Amino acid sequence: MAFERLDVLPLAVFILFPATFLATYIIAVLLGHVEPDFPYISDTGTYSPESCIFGQLLNVGTLLLGLVIYVRYRQVAEYYSSYSLSPAVLSLNKMGVWFGLLSCLGLSFVANFQETNVITVHLTGAFLCFGFGTVYFWIHAVCSYHMQPLANSLQLAHLRLALAVICTVFFILLSITGVLSHIQFRGSNPRKWYPNDGGWQLHVISTASEWVVAVAFCIYILSFAREFRNISLESRVYLNVESGGFSVVDSECSPVLPHAAVPEGVVIVRQGGNSIIT
Repeated sequence: MAFERLDVLPLAVFILFPATFLATYIIAVLLGHVEPDFPYISDTGTYSPESCIFGQLLNVGTLLLGLVIYVRYRQVAEYYSSYSLSPAVLSLNKMGVWFGLLSCLGLSFVANFQETNVITVHLTGAFLCFGFGTVYFWIHAVCSYHMQPLANSLQLAHLRLALAVICTVFFILLSITGVLSHIQFRGSNPRKWYPNDGGWQLHVISTASEWVVAVAFCIYILSFAREFRNISLESRVYLNVESGGFSVVDSECSPVLPHAAVPEGVVIVRQGGNSIIT
């Protein structure tokens, strides 16, 4: 069975995350759970019912994001083996998939552990999501330069580099101003932060930086869509029918292979007419 039109994966991530943040923001403001001026993204998903929507949709988004990371990993691996790219690409790609999956794990923590319930886990998840996600973006910005013009244009590599820089700068800004603003906070509820509560300017810088990073994340993932349009994943399941010590492989006139050599299943990554079987 072949899976085509994989460009819908980054497109779905690009649509789902902003829609989730916007929906929970509107609900939280209408219910009076946050002030409309510059809340953190997770503040808009802290209280019920918006927390339920926030958690459920982010869990779906985490799954889609994990699939994007896997497809990207297989794409880069295919280009490395087919076009003899620099060995650095292979190492970066292997590191990248781990950073990407840990970023997904962090996003899952953010979705399922609200800051009012388990603040340590929530903040750990935010650091994994934004911090490791930024490292993932740097890795694949470098890979994009190695893979142009085969897989992507030089302009797209420049865009990914610029987005990685933006994520780095604003993630650092988010972290520093976030800590300093909470030190200066003198109010009773940080989800309803008013200018006279202390640390207001730092708070605004921190929350605005978080929204900038989130938008940059979504745009970066969307940048994979054009490349994924030309990729299909094909999975074949082999039926082992014993016949005189040999196995007849599926029903499509496949070659007869010794039983020991027949795999349980294979995955084929097909890119522009080329394929790799694993």
